[in-house]
Amino acid sequence: MLLWASLLILAPVGGQFATEIKSVISLHPPWTTLFQGETVTLTCKAFQSNAPQKRKWYRWYLPGEIQNETTGNTYEVRESGGYKCQAQDSHSSDRVDLLFTEANLILQAPSDVFEADSVVLRCQAKANIILNNMTLYKNGKVLQILDKTSDFHIHQASMKDNGDYYCSGVKDTHSVSSNKIKIVVQELFPSPVLKASSTQPIEGNTVTLTCETQLSLQRPEFQLLFRFVKSSMRSEWKISPEFQFSPVRRENSGSYWCEARRLNSLVQKRSQELQIQVQETVRDVRIHSHPEFVFEGQELVLICSVNGVPRPITVSWYKKQPRLLKDRELQTSSKTEFKVPVVQSSDAGEYYCIARNGRFSLESNSVIISVKVPVSQPVLTPRPPGTWTLVRDKISLLCEVQRGSLPIWYQFFYEDVLLMKTKSTSERKMFHRLSLTENHFGKYYCTADNGLGPQRSEAVIPVSKPVLTFSSPGTRTFVGDKMSLQCEVQRGSLPIWYQFFREDVLLKKREAISWITESYSFSLIVKHSGNYYCTADNGFGPQRSEAISLSITVPVSQPVLTLSPPGTQTLVGNEVRLQCEVQRGSSPIWYQFFHEDVLLTRIEATSWRTRSYSFSVTAEHSGNYYCTADNGFGPQSSETINLSVIVPVSRPVLTLRLPRDQAVVGDVVELHCEAQRGSPPILYQFYHEDVTLGSSSSASGGGASFNLVLKTEHSGNYFCEANNGQGVQRSYTVSLSVRVPVSHPVLTLRTPRVQAVVGDILEIHCETQRGSPPIRYQFYHEDVALGSFSSLSGGGTSFNLSLTTEISGNYSCEADNGLGVQRSESVSLNVRVPVSRPILTLRTARAQVVVGDVLELHCEAQRGSTPILYWFYHNNITLETSTSHSGQGVSLNLSLTADHSGTYSCEADNGLGPQHSEAVTLSVMGLTGSKNSLIATSVTGGLLSMMAIAAVALLFYCWLLRKAGGKPTFDSSRNPSAPDPQESTYHNVPGWIELQPVYSNVNPNRGEVVYSEVRSVKKENKLTAASEQEPFKNTDSCVIYSQVKGASTAASKPQFLDPLTPHR
Repeated sequence: MLLWASLLILAPVGGQFATEIKSVISLHPPWTTLFQGETVTLTCKAFQSNAPQKRKWYRWYLPGEIQNETTGNTYEVRESGGYKCQAQDSHSSDRVDLLFTEANLILQAPSDVFEADSVVLRCQAKANIILNNMTLYKNGKVLQILDKTSDFHIHQASMKDNGDYYCSGVKDTHSVSSNKIKIVVQELFPSPVLKASSTQPIEGNTVTLTCETQLSLQRPEFQLLFRFVKSSMRSEWKISPEFQFSPVRRENSGSYWCEARRLNSLVQKRSQELQIQVQETVRDVRIHSHPEFVFEGQELVLICSVNGVPRPITVSWYKKQPRLLKDRELQTSSKTEFKVPVVQSSDAGEYYCIARNGRFSLESNSVIISVKVPVSQPVLTPRPPGTWTLVRDKISLLCEVQRGSLPIWYQFFYEDVLLMKTKSTSERKMFHRLSLTENHFGKYYCTADNGLGPQRSEAVIPVSKPVLTFSSPGTRTFVGDKMSLQCEVQRGSLPIWYQFFREDVLLKKREAISWITESYSFSLIVKHSGNYYCTADNGFGPQRSEAISLSITVPVSQPVLTLSPPGTQTLVGNEVRLQCEVQRGSSPIWYQFFHEDVLLTRIEATSWRTRSYSFSVTAEHSGNYYCTADNGFGPQSSETINLSVIVPVSRPVLTLRLPRDQAVVGDVVELHCEAQRGSPPILYQFYHEDVTLGSSSSASGGGASFNLVLKTEHSGNYFCEANNGQGVQRSYTVSLSVRVPVSHPVLTLRTPRVQAVVGDILEIHCETQRGSPPIRYQFYHEDVALGSFSSLSGGGTSFNLSLTTEISGNYSCEADNGLGVQRSESVSLNVRVPVSRPILTLRTARAQVVVGDVLELHCEAQRGSTPILYWFYHNNITLETSTSHSGQGVSLNLSLTADHSGTYSCEADNGLGPQHSEAVTLSVMGLTGSKNSLIATSVTGGLLSMMAIAAVALLFYCWLLRKAGGKPTFDSSRNPSAPDPQESTYHNVPGWIELQPVYSNVNPNRGEVVYSEVRSVKKENKLTAASEQEPFKNTDSCVIYSQVKGASTAASKPQFLDPLTPHR
């Protein structure tokens, strides 16, 4: 559909409709609102009643400036603005405003809507924008929901469709509204006016009825049909707006009206009624003027000639008024002449007279008076004034008079040389087009003449090159200052059109009609910096000034610092860009970027108000950032932005913190896990041999700890894990050996026999029941260190010693594994010396003993530990036993008889093996029988006593053997040199008590013998072996042996043995 923005202008000239050709601009598509990037094709046409002629050029304007000149009548545009077009030999069209918008939703409609038009309103969303619930509104109320189409149709537009329209839709829960469009339905044509050539025609004359109306100038392509109505009689619909009665008859009198409608449309309108009264035939009444052609200032005489009308008559003079106005009565008199003494142009018009005689009223014909007006002084102006063409060597000179009767002769002169002479019969102006060259710059003028003498215009001089100057308050210009631009030419005829430009963009256009200078003032803003120039034109083409540069100094605004990618957190290794930007400020601008008040970089911006700084993020980049901008008026700082760099945890380090150098059972160990880097919070997990012990979170960085009370089972490998959500990191394994302090050691003395005997090897064994190796053992004798040995794998260790008499005493040991020294209980050792061979000495009162003498047998061992049991023998028959507790010998006194002659010997035994003395022979000299009998009786009694004692001792010994599983140590040989092969173990043995011991010998040929207990008994009681353990009543008694193991160790003298070979 074509949208005609402008059509033909109709004006009544000489009773006919004359046309002035005007261009019409149309759009395709027809919308005036479109999206950015779309294209509209403009079409320019010139309508006229006669056959169209071929146009050579078409000009396109936006706004006021010629944008382009084309040979075709189409022109594509993509920019918003008010467009006009002009076809050759026609006037420019009306303006059509186009809007290209970036909105998401627009409402499209034609700019002009006429009655009965079929109108489409289109609610259009931008491409790739999906809107729901599209709704069309009229005057703020819902008109229609646009479900399946974006178009709304008005099929027959009428006044009820007037209103404000817009549409809306929903995008992602947000409402989007379009632009508003105001629709005003215009009349296609006004109601017609019925006119008659005469409302009181004389019968027989011709009467013409005219139905006057006019189509809108924007719809020239439509066709109107007319018909005339009188009561119930109607004419046919015809294109002609006239209906003629020829001749008119009396029966044609009556009330008439006319109707007009558009072809193929329902739009139909009716005029007001018009009364027609047909008059009877009368005498002729005519009007004429003198002179026939009159000029302004002359006298005009109108004559009304009345023939055949009886006198007296009166004549009324009338001047017709246009259209529906009532004709103006000028004068009524009996005179048949009407004079206008001084004619003016306003006196021109159509006149008639009416003659009355009381019975008749006769109207004359009309006469048209044309008042010829002398031409006024013409005005020469270049055309079009103030409009710049792209082809600047073409110009039109317009010579125009304000008044003057047509026809008028125009002449154009350049420097008094006639350029052209032409006649105008329809307008009081004339154009002359010429091509300008450098030789055509000079003085121009024109003349106009309509027969009363030529009138000359003022000379027109083309403008010289203008000069542009600035007017500012100081040497430097700032935002907000008042700036005045002044453009001035040295010569040039007025009016002069001045235009001010910045960077080729038009700022202002002004017309100077009284001065050859013009100024333009404005308040400076940032964008006003740039190159300025002005142009001046009075119709001969624009003259351009030299360009002047204006630099506006604007202090920088507070900069805005932004992060890219957006957000306050980022990972280590990411690329971050800091962008510092100011909204205003003159270049150059120095930008500085800071991190925690430390300058990162300094950058100069010479063409943009923004600069950026990029870097790869590390953990140290966390913190506050800001930037500053400065262009010489002092730095401006941005707001601070905090950037948190998320650092994946590094491999944590597990540290075991002990209260001492070594881990000891019962201590509290602190397991501390810490990652050297990693963003908090960090979750730490602790493990022992892959078994979770516990976890702890560090909310502010640093490490975390876990406390553990140590037990022996806590020895092993430990590790920890750290996790802050960016991946788990495990520490290296740390081994922990939990050490056990040594317990109180037990000292054991081990000897090869029951008793410790000089020359034997003594094994001193020290051992703790618990304690982590290595353990160092220290041995002591009477608090004097004997030596120290280490046990690398646990258990005890031994120390060997060859026994001497000096070694008797208290023994102890110490154990130490670095966690504290523990000392054993003291154990006493008594080293016994076996008896030496005793010496038997017979002591008598004389050299030759005789019966009755007293014989002293003295047996004594030179060495040997006490108590020593001595046995006296006579011819290998035991005489008596006696014990020595002091280490001295013992004696036996015998009253000799004859039977005492023989061999005597003695035996010494301290439990470490008997020793037999050398035999001593004694010869007793005989006496008388009574005496001998007495002696024999005495000797027999002594022997029986000794045998009884020996029997008791033997019974005790045998009881001990049965209890211990052993055998008597004495054999039939009584070998005094046989060693005792038994090994004894002493536990906490005190010093020997000087009590009578009860011995039980050990058969060296038997196996291990275990003594459960040996007790001391009183000397006067019989020697008995106890079968059960019970405490001695004597507080000095104690347990001597606990067990005896078999051994065969012997030594000749005390000496240290190899300590590296422990003996158990």
